[in-house]
Amino acid sequence: MTMSLTANLQNKSQKPKVVAVVGATASGKTAYSIELAKEIDGEIISADSRLVYKGFDIACAKPTLKERESIPHHMMDIVEPEDNYSAGLYAKDAKKIIYDILKRGKTPIIVGGTGLYFRLLLENYLPPKVEPNYEFRNELKNLPKDELYNRLKEIDSEGASTIDSNDSKKIIRAIEIVTFGNKTLSESRSVSSESEFDINWIGRNYPRDELYNRINNRVDLMLQNGIIEETKLLLEKHGRIPNLINTIGYQEIIMYLDKVLTLDEALDKLKQNTRRYAKRQLTWFRKNEKIKWNYFPDTKVK
Repeated sequence: MTMSLTANLQNKSQKPKVVAVVGATASGKTAYSIELAKEIDGEIISADSRLVYKGFDIACAKPTLKERESIPHHMMDIVEPEDNYSAGLYAKDAKKIIYDILKRGKTPIIVGGTGLYFRLLLENYLPPKVEPNYEFRNELKNLPKDELYNRLKEIDSEGASTIDSNDSKKIIRAIEIVTFGNKTLSESRSVSSESEFDINWIGRNYPRDELYNRINNRVDLMLQNGIIEETKLLLEKHGRIPNLINTIGYQEIIMYLDKVLTLDEALDKLKQNTRRYAKRQLTWFRKNEKIKWNYFPDTKVK
């Protein structure tokens, strides 16, 4: 452990101290956070919107049971994929776990790539106060995905850059917020007060070419680990529910199973979509000036 982190965790601030490890997918957050937790007697709280779902394992690069056996991990495998687990509910549940970890004299380490989870949990952001308009949503559901996404870009190009162009559910909600709230997505989110935590922000990243190479290698490993079999099992158990067909990894393999794409085409598309997702993640996190990027460069951590 470096002296700078030790000093931060031992300073005289009266706020509860937590560590946040953020970054794009495939940036080594899992391995890094496990080693960090061992050094500072910490426990890990996942901040990933897909790891909360049971069975979303290989495609979502969920830490394996072996990786989790040495350090307690929280906020994984807590709901079925049919549930629409919101960011607001995540913040409520994760905050309880933070205080439970602190009560036991350990350090909470929040780790993940879902920017909104961090904002609601650690930065006291309030979600947009725009009520659902189901008639409006039903109208939008009939539009093709590319038309939906272009519509969002026309009214909020910056907000659109943070959303997967294939995730119709999130795109529709974003259009709804901007249309009826008369504000962009970023303007619609407000800060209620200063954070109740003393946060040490750590950013994990690689040069772009190296990050993309890591992503490509991860996808190849997913194939070896059985992503096709996992997708078949999830389809058999849950059917074509939104949380399955809108998740990167599953959506491309489903296209292969439907014979829309060859396996090579599906894997190439998965790599491309993951690279785009990584770019959106970094765009989001780079807005946080408190993040110390590569704060702990460590060649031992993969």
